[in-house]
Amino acid sequence: MAPADAIRQLSMAPFESLDFATIDHHRALRQGYPEVIYGEGKNPEQVVAITERLLEHGSSALVTRTDASTRQALCVRFADAVVNDMARTVRIGTPPSSTNRGSILILTAGTSDLPVAEEAAESAIAMGNTVARLNDVGVAGIHRLLAQGDALTRAGVVIVVAGMDGALPSVVGGLVACPVIAVPTSVGYGASLGGLAALFTMLNSCAAGVTVVNIDNGFGAAAAANRIVRRDLGDD
Repeated sequence: MAPADAIRQLSMAPFESLDFATIDHHRALRQGYPEVIYGEGKNPEQVVAITERLLEHGSSALVTRTDASTRQALCVRFADAVVNDMARTVRIGTPPSSTNRGSILILTAGTSDLPVAEEAAESAIAMGNTVARLNDVGVAGIHRLLAQGDALTRAGVVIVVAGMDGALPSVVGGLVACPVIAVPTSVGYGASLGGLAALFTMLNSCAAGVTVVNIDNGFGAAAAANRIVRRDLGDD
């Protein structure tokens, strides 16, 4: 059997069944990064148990959407836990090494968008990426963004996090050559409809190359950006 065929077959193989979870231990082989633990709806004991099992098969783990008690439990169990309270994430272990096409630049339209942006940043870092940030550079003061030309041109991919009218990704999409991933947030007054207004604006962007993830989905944006910048084997 050719090595590539063997890897393909192995990548569809083992998982581990607990009473409350079925853990995919070959996610990293198939997709380049281990299964990420979504903390919301799980109690601290469940999250700790899943994390323990993942770390027995790999060198790192990422937990998203945690509450304070879960973050505390993870810190007690794992001495190297890196907690970001704003992002509600916990990183544990050593991120995978990667050779990629550039850094991931994360922009926020306003300070209120930071929790989602920090989730994206922590997720991207956990996947082995270099991350840069530009905060509070929304269209209400567009000169703040236009002064950051060097940062925009250096990025391999830009994640733009915005609520309210959601206009910032279109502006960024008109300034850069790299892919732009737009993240609508649930920030805004009544007519923002919990992020739907920003989502619709981003989906209707007139700038080419803007793609959109779901409302408040910083992790999803980071996962997409990671796939864009990651240099696969054999890529020149």
